[in-house]
Amino acid sequence: MRPMFCGRIRTWVAAGATLTALTGAVAAGPPAVAHGDDLGPAIEAIMHKPGYEHAQWGLLETDPDSGQVIHSRFANQFFVPGSTVKLVTISTAWHTLGPDHRFTTPVMATGHRTGSTLHGNLALVAQGDLTMGGRTKADGSVDYTDIDHTEAELPGATLTPENPLAGINQIARQIRKAGITRVDGNVVIDPRLFKLPDLDPQPTPLILNDNLIDLLTTPTRPGQQAKLSWRPQVAPYKVTSSVRTVPRGGTTTINVSASPDGTRINLTGTIAAGTQPQLRVSAIKDPNAFGRTALIEALARAGVTVTAPPTGPNPQKQLPASYRNTPRVAAYVSPPYSQYAKLILKVSHNLGANLALCNMAVARGSKNCFDAFPIEHDFLTDVARIDPKQFQLSDGRGGTPSERVTPRGLVELLTYWHHTPDAKAFQRLLPILGVDGSNGISCTTDCPAKGKVFAKPGTIVGDDELNQQLAATAQNEAGYLKTDDGRLLTFFVGVNGASSPDLPSFLSIFNDVNQITALLQEQASAGN
Repeated sequence: MRPMFCGRIRTWVAAGATLTALTGAVAAGPPAVAHGDDLGPAIEAIMHKPGYEHAQWGLLETDPDSGQVIHSRFANQFFVPGSTVKLVTISTAWHTLGPDHRFTTPVMATGHRTGSTLHGNLALVAQGDLTMGGRTKADGSVDYTDIDHTEAELPGATLTPENPLAGINQIARQIRKAGITRVDGNVVIDPRLFKLPDLDPQPTPLILNDNLIDLLTTPTRPGQQAKLSWRPQVAPYKVTSSVRTVPRGGTTTINVSASPDGTRINLTGTIAAGTQPQLRVSAIKDPNAFGRTALIEALARAGVTVTAPPTGPNPQKQLPASYRNTPRVAAYVSPPYSQYAKLILKVSHNLGANLALCNMAVARGSKNCFDAFPIEHDFLTDVARIDPKQFQLSDGRGGTPSERVTPRGLVELLTYWHHTPDAKAFQRLLPILGVDGSNGISCTTDCPAKGKVFAKPGTIVGDDELNQQLAATAQNEAGYLKTDDGRLLTFFVGVNGASSPDLPSFLSIFNDVNQITALLQEQASAGN
């Protein structure tokens, strides 16, 4: 569940996918049609609650082993997908890159060496690594929180404990270990891996801390200034705060502003005493300049002096045409791509999903990230055997107004996965109802389906200025239901065109869809 702006409201976008099979150029499968469909009074009651008067519900539940259609409503109709698009993106990236693929980000030493002095430049050649070690735990897995810092506007957003500059620090230590103690030249980030695409958020070849500065405000005593901590602390970024602590029960409102280049950040507002720390973020506007300074500062900590000024623009024009016969003095190697796929799907990581398009294009020899769409088309047609016309896609994360999917298309995708050797691995990538990821906040107590629904949510909500309410454009779930006897069913549940008086009330729509998935799991377990 990743927020996205639509008008004045921070909208949510999350996704999940499912599948069966088709005719013609793809494998044949059962028609996704209703057959005297009786969802039961509990589900029908949810679908007819206030706020859904003009909404369209879609639902498809199938048995991926037998092909039986259990429930079906408007399964062949287009729905606004939200982040369920990420199921298509990550499925294709998994197939294209491979779950064991690792990104190796090298540092090349141009010029020549005299003893421990490099007379030349260090060039960090960015490779599209999503985290650069900033989330890697001691066991090599990638860390995340159920409400990620990329969703800092949402209540409960928290930080992982890992150092966002861990990979950069590791590179600096390797350079020192390679015998370099002085760089009589410059440090340059090489961002030529791919052309920056017109996507939101925009992926960049070098990404540190998701290209964000984390700002954590902790209340103190009423009337006093709140405590501020921020990371990663890299020159010339400076943060000031005038946020005051107000009495318990008071209003918490924290606003963030930044200079045009993003290096001067200011927080204003109030935070109520006794509340949890409040996380906000500010964008890193120039990731290359930021990364260059971060590496120079890390080199200093490792005992390596760089004669060039540590701050300022990235001197990209100093890069060589090629690195033939240029020695590599360090490299950061990422965790396997399966860990990034888990991060992207568990927390609906928008930047990572858009970056996956660029990763795929690069893997096929292109610098144009939009060349990933023919790769997706071929994956759906030739590998998953799904009619690609069931999808209308224009980014990697599900955030553009033109995108559409059919419930049947998503269920077919999930069915494809069910019959692959990576079936269990893929299932574990999805948020688990009441347990973790985007769906960890629903079905937490007195819920028989807790831990038995594996699904990607997709959410888009924006302003209805005319009626002074929220337009819940889309709230969807797509994934797997695990019955109490261990069977796995594929499903899509979604509603387009609902309304809600305010953002807190919108949570009821999110919970309604999850409640329907829980009821479907209970019905299937009971044999209904």
